[in-house]
Amino acid sequence: MKKTLLVCLMAIMSLAAFAQDEQTVRIYAHRGGKAEADENTLAAFNAAYKAGYRGFETDIRMTADGDLVLLHDSDLAVATNGKGNVETTKTKTVKGLKVGKNKVLFLDDLLEWISKKGDIQYFEFELKMEPSLYPDDLMRQISESVYHKVMAVKPLGATFVITSFDTRPLTYLREKFSADNLVLISNEPVNTSTITHVLDLGLKRLNAKIEGTCRSAMEKAHKEGITVNLWPTDDVQDVALGISLGADAICTDAPAAVKKGLNKAMPWVTIVY
Repeated sequence: MKKTLLVCLMAIMSLAAFAQDEQTVRIYAHRGGKAEADENTLAAFNAAYKAGYRGFETDIRMTADGDLVLLHDSDLAVATNGKGNVETTKTKTVKGLKVGKNKVLFLDDLLEWISKKGDIQYFEFELKMEPSLYPDDLMRQISESVYHKVMAVKPLGATFVITSFDTRPLTYLREKFSADNLVLISNEPVNTSTITHVLDLGLKRLNAKIEGTCRSAMEKAHKEGITVNLWPTDDVQDVALGISLGADAICTDAPAAVKKGLNKAMPWVTIVY
């Protein structure tokens, strides 16, 4: 059934392609590709890299000792074999934990990996900044530290961005540096509300839910000069939908499977991995 739906969608899109300019869209690996590997681990990033990806996303939190670690959830039990909250756990303990079969990865280790590769073209660094865990002073400290660290290893011509649901670090970094490398993440689709929110923050980038997004809203966002990334996508059908909506970029939890499924399926679309 899914295969039939995908074929129908491809056929409709191929007909529409004659009436539109060639589209370019980046597909990047969410948490390194959490559906195919242990999320936010070096194994995940290496697997997506081996599959041909040069675009990735990760999440940043802080241990009790002030070290930056790549974990999506504060609760260690969600992704690791630990317990308690990462923010109240010492670095030594966190370093002894595993995500599946792999060690928990710290930001400095990821940045070293990026430096050694030298050809990473896109990376989203999400600041997990719940106000109850990260008061304003700590928020500013982490935000500035992450910004300096990631921009120091960014290859020439690459796009590295800081993302967050929390507007505090985005506002702080915009005032401290610029809006160019900042992205608001929303749990809502692209619509008038999310477009207005991005513009009110003085930003030009939005990560929004694919569910509920329509093409007219996407066109409105583009007219306002907003670059739109859609999420989440688990399979080829999701990515095909995002492409048909006109997304600038789409993250996927299954990078290898998506790339295989899209290969030669959309000749009018330039897909950058």
